[in-house]
Amino acid sequence: MFPPSIQKLVKIFSKFPTVGPRTAARFVFYLLGLEKEEVKELLDAISTLKEKIRRCSFCFNPFEPAQISNKLGSGEGENELCEICSNPKRDKSLLCVVEKETDLETIEKTRKYRGRYFILGGTVSKLKKQGVKDLRTEELIQRVKNSEIEEIILALNPTPEGEATLLYLERLLKPLNKKITRLGRGLPVGAELEYADEETLSSAFDNRK
Repeated sequence: MFPPSIQKLVKIFSKFPTVGPRTAARFVFYLLGLEKEEVKELLDAISTLKEKIRRCSFCFNPFEPAQISNKLGSGEGENELCEICSNPKRDKSLLCVVEKETDLETIEKTRKYRGRYFILGGTVSKLKKQGVKDLRTEELIQRVKNSEIEEIILALNPTPEGEATLLYLERLLKPLNKKITRLGRGLPVGAELEYADEETLSSAFDNRK
């Protein structure tokens, strides 16, 4: 058995997405091999993350207010909107719904989409309907009702969970009388958006229906 201090850290790392006990243990032993200055740098970075990063009040994308202030000028960035949502050049009639932050980042890299986003925060399993309560569905409905959105693009991963979530959202949003589209089949079934190449993802946006 590992010493209690190591066990505790392994347990913490095991809570990370896709990280099991073995990988968590590798992380811990990697940290043990670092110099004190390197460990301090890591701790400082984590502390800064919690102090400086906020969630956008519209799309829930993490952002750093200071960076936006520098780009937009003093005062203009001192709000609760990220760089994308505060950009007047973005098309406010389009709303792209994604599962997680990395999906948003992947889509942005294509430079194909010029609307705004909404991060749902997860998916629904076909077998675990209680997962619905963990999604930001109430916030999504509020955004659609209180804005000039004309089209909602459901850009969810073509996995069983993504498909189940997509069908659930279509039923949920239908009464709002907005155009609802999904990405085209350029994406292979079972793939994740964050691993799709830019050309494939661009094609999926072009062929949305």
